[in-house]
Amino acid sequence: MDRNEVLLVGRLSAPVEEHPLPSGDTVTKWRIIVRRRRHRRGAALTDSIPCVTFNPETAAVVRGLKPRDYIEVTGSFRCRVFGPSAAKVWRYEVEVSTARPYDAELAQPGDSPVDDVGGGGKLAALIPRQVHYLAPTG
Repeated sequence: MDRNEVLLVGRLSAPVEEHPLPSGDTVTKWRIIVRRRRHRRGAALTDSIPCVTFNPETAAVVRGLKPRDYIEVTGSFRCRVFGPSAAKVWRYEVEVSTARPYDAELAQPGDSPVDDVGGGGKLAALIPRQVHYLAPTG
């Protein structure tokens, strides 16, 4: 069975942007900065991941945060195509269904950032745990 589930925990990169649509809906956009594992040379690399929501409750949560605040979001990965047929632009983003502030100071290494998503902790069980030590191989 196909699945499209995304869980991100990172920092809000900048203030949230809201854009009204011709349909009367409002799309709320922001970016989350997520650190990668340390690079070989010791430099920490990051990814800036675009997120959107059409849900007013989710948008209100994100609007209440400041840049550099930690946030946890769940949603689905989307590919959107814009522009005329001769010059299509493909954009990838996470369409967020839930968002909440995340207290990074209370989190312990290896803790799952999700208490219970979708009931029964099914998503939490799928999240890889951090490996603290790998034994050298032969």
